[in-house]
Amino acid sequence: MNEWHIAEGYRFAGVISKLRNEPDRRDLAVIVSDRPAAAAGVFTQNRVCAAPVQISRERLPRSDARAIVICSGNANACTGEQGLADARRMAELVAEGIGCSPEQVLVASTGVIGRPLPMAILEAGIPKATAALQSGAYAFNDAAHAILTTDTRIKVSTRRSLAGSITGFAKGAAMIGPNMATMLGFIMTDAAVAADDLQAILRRCIADTFNCISVEGHTSTNDTVLILANGTGPSVSGSGLVEFEDAVHVVCADLARAIAEDAEGANHLITIHVEGCRTDAEARTIAKAIAESALVKTAVFGADPNWGRVVSAAGYCGVDFDERDLSLGMGSFLLYERGVPLPFDAKSASAYLRDNRNVDFRVTLELGSGHCTFFTCDLTTEYVNLNADYTT
Repeated sequence: MNEWHIAEGYRFAGVISKLRNEPDRRDLAVIVSDRPAAAAGVFTQNRVCAAPVQISRERLPRSDARAIVICSGNANACTGEQGLADARRMAELVAEGIGCSPEQVLVASTGVIGRPLPMAILEAGIPKATAALQSGAYAFNDAAHAILTTDTRIKVSTRRSLAGSITGFAKGAAMIGPNMATMLGFIMTDAAVAADDLQAILRRCIADTFNCISVEGHTSTNDTVLILANGTGPSVSGSGLVEFEDAVHVVCADLARAIAEDAEGANHLITIHVEGCRTDAEARTIAKAIAESALVKTAVFGADPNWGRVVSAAGYCGVDFDERDLSLGMGSFLLYERGVPLPFDAKSASAYLRDNRNVDFRVTLELGSGHCTFFTCDLTTEYVNLNADYTT
């Protein structure tokens, strides 16, 4: 845990509140900046969005944030006016515990949709969490565990740069589909960055990281990425913002890949590289269509090198190109070149899919310099089993 290089000036807690009714499961996290911090956020584009998304969205960007409270096990989504009141109450409880205004507290939740929050549990659990706040790796580890749902492991990334330390953690394993993937992400830096700059940087970084992952293409009600910059470290402006943005991008990319790699029931992480498009947006459209194709995902699961599924997904996504401009590779195999199928050893290609957890597809066009890297996973029987009786 020591290699995480946690940003200075933050305290963390992750406690067992019994929100999930599991005796050993941490389910409530609080992040506190010891001084007012610039804050920004990017949220789900689903028109049906959870109460904590609505509350946090209306409070950002801002220059004086103090805390984030996150509960796991209940999404507080599709819960009407009571859900909004409950999300505000979560912020109030944190504010009471650390001595700040409720508007300085941001809120996030994850879990089952359509169930009112059991506020009696949170009325007891949030004060417990604020009393447990500590700095350092162990408290950070507790918070990273407390936000998980069906994840099998925590997702953490840290970077040090001249622009300060940047530390992030996230959760996500299913209902993953931009914009954004079903996920929560929290990034802390000790750099001093203006809130408006922070908002612009976060939005750009998310475009080709968290918005370039998919499990089944289902955009959630609760997707949230928040970033805090508390100014404990160096002030960042001008050309320094470029280096800072590069470091934030690396943290976002690490966390996004970790989410796709930990997808529910997945046997494979599939990386789709698309290049040679007119624009990056066109490349992303092609990559997303391939990533969300159930036929592509099941072929990888079955170790079936049925490359026609990949080519046809590229063809129906709406990007204008001539078939003769398209080539496709898989691992070391060149399967299709400029509209012409190539001979390949089907048994070896099948073995590549069967024997490698990480598999790559490369789609190449000849139209320009636009490119995209997109992460997804195979669609397995275990995924179906996990989601067929999620609430029953």
